Order: sequence, then C-alpha cells, then structure tokens
Amino acid sequence: MSLTYEGSGVDYDALDAFKRACQRAAATTTDTLAAHGAREADGTRGESAYLVETDDAYWAHVEEGLGTKNLVADAVYAEAGRSFYKAIGVDTVATIVNDLVTCGASPLVVAMHAAAGDAAWFSDPVRARDLAEGFAAGCRDAGAAWGGGETPALRGIVVPGALVLAGSALGRVRPKALRIAGDVREGDAIIALASSGVHTNGLTLCRTIAERLPRGYATRLDNGRTLGETLLDPSVIYARFVRACQRAGVRIRYAVHVTGHGWRKLMRPAEPFVYRLRTLREPPLVFRFLMEAGPIEPVEAYATFNMGIGFAVYVREGDAEACLRVAAAAGYEAWRAGTVYKEGGRKAVEIEPLGLVYDADTLQVR
Repeated sequence: MSLTYEGSGVDYDALDAFKRACQRAAATTTDTLAAHGAREADGTRGESAYLVETDDAYWAHVEEGLGTKNLVADAVYAEAGRSFYKAIGVDTVATIVNDLVTCGASPLVVAMHAAAGDAAWFSDPVRARDLAEGFAAGCRDAGAAWGGGETPALRGIVVPGALVLAGSALGRVRPKALRIAGDVREGDAIIALASSGVHTNGLTLCRTIAERLPRGYATRLDNGRTLGETLLDPSVIYARFVRACQRAGVRIRYAVHVTGHGWRKLMRPAEPFVYRLRTLREPPLVFRFLMEAGPIEPVEAYATFNMGIGFAVYVREGDAEACLRVAAAAGYEAWRAGTVYKEGGRKAVEIEPLGLVYDADTLQVR
C-alpha cells in the first residue's frame, strides 16, 4: 500500500481551512494601519509574505516554522553522535526568508523562536552552539541581520526533549517598482531553481518511512551516504537570486517557494492559468529512494515534496535567457521548465512527461 502525507498525519484540508478562516478574520484589522500612515498592499492576502505599503516603500513580514526536520537531526545525533544543527539553523532561516523574497523584498531582520519542552534542551553545548552558528550563517546568506528571538521552556505544551523552531522576518521593497505583484500572463516562461534535497517540507512522511526501515536513518543510499545525513542537507536560500534579478533588470512577474503542497504551489497566483511543465530534471536521489521505500506514487510525491525544485519564477518569454544567466552568475542551478497558458477559466498544474495533473481544487490556500 502506497504512503500519503495525509496518512502520515498531515491533513492539508484541515490546515488550509483554518488558514482561510484566519485570513478572513485578519482582514477586519487592516484599518488600524491608517493610524501609522500605512495601508495594506493590494492583493497581499493569501500570498507567502504580507505587505504593508508606505509612501516610499513596501514592508514585508513573514512568520514561518521549520516543521519536524529537527527531529531527524535529534535521531541522527542520538544514533551516530553527529550534530547537524548548523544545517537546521540554516533551514530555519531558509523557510522564513524564501517566503519573504517571493514579493521582491530584501530581508532586513530575522528573529528566531525556539520553544523547548524543558530548559534542559539548551544544556547540550554542541547542539546549542551549532544551532546558533547555523542560524547566523543563514542570515548572512540572506543578507539580513539576526535581530533577536525568544527561547521559552513550555512544559506541558512541547514534548520534553523536543524543540519547536520557527521565526519571523522583516523585509523592504524599495523602490516600490521592484515588488513582485503577480503580473502573470499567457506565454510566460516558468524558470525552476534547483533544491538541495528535501529542504523543510514532507519530513513527517520521511520520518514515517525511516521508522519502517530495518536500519532507519542509518540506511545507505546508492551514493554511500546515509538517509539521515541526506535528509539533513541544508536548504537553499534564494534571496541572492531575487536581488540579482532586480539588479540586472530582469523583471520577475511571480515567485513561488516550493514547500507545502509540492508542485501544486506553482498555481498559487489568484488568476486562473494552466502551468504546463515540459522539461524535468531527474529528482535528487533521496526522492527516488523515498518513492521506492514508501512506496509513494508519483502523484503523491509531486504533491508533497519539492522533487528537486525549491523555487520557481515566472518571467516574460523574452526575459527567460537573461534570467537563467543571472541565476548561473549568482551560483544557482536553474532551467526553463515550462510555460504559462490561458485556457478559459481553468487553473491547473500539468507535469506533461509524467502525465500528472493537479486541478485548482487541490490547492485551497486563499
């Protein structure tokens, strides 16, 4: 029997319904911004970053959580004695700022929230030091300052021995013309940027698979690395790519951080388009291993994992080659993955080489 993300304990239908309820309630508070000489940016609700508009800039804010990836790090630390918490620190920053930059904002300040089941979590000097160093390294990569944070011990709420990692970020779009506002049109090119592996999404399903393997996280992949260390490869931070495009005058029409909902996220823009993917790269080895070990069907894998694409942008056809050159110069692997089509009122993601289709009702985030 094939595994699913919902079967491993993550029900996006329930989570997304709550998010939509929160958006409706949040919309009733926007009139308070006027007292500060600000206003809510048009079309920001339901996007990855929330934008406040002032006379000379947009200010972006994001709060995001790591998820359960640090539980893999805890298990590998206990079994093999190796701390991967530097990577976890980078991951925590990545999951925050990769959302922030989708609107064109440059990250200014990032804060950490590390809630423990008991204060003893912080008494391990190696793990605590690595987490701090990794978070700082992620901030430097993003071009942001680490501004502060919170480290509560929440006995009775967080499981003893566990840590809930999350954080927030503040960014700025200035001049305002640099905002990525969702100006998608038929014929736009879909540019995919490679991930380094699983990143921070789908780890609950990865953990379920590891629990079923005789050697668990110590299972060797075909390249000789263990499953545990491979799952803990740090996420790519895409802030430098967005800044490089802005400096080069390559206009990004929309940007997607490919995390929860997998490739379904490619149809996040509100207007109905068909996002047709024709050029695929072979998914990294870890995904091929997970699909076989699960087993996980392709329709589930591409709806859950990033499958090798951590970030995607839409640009005008005439800007596609320039976008690829900018990505390469900034140190990112990128390729032309597909094209945007207008087919009446239809909204879908189509992965043509695999025969996979995700219609609008599979992504209800607004």
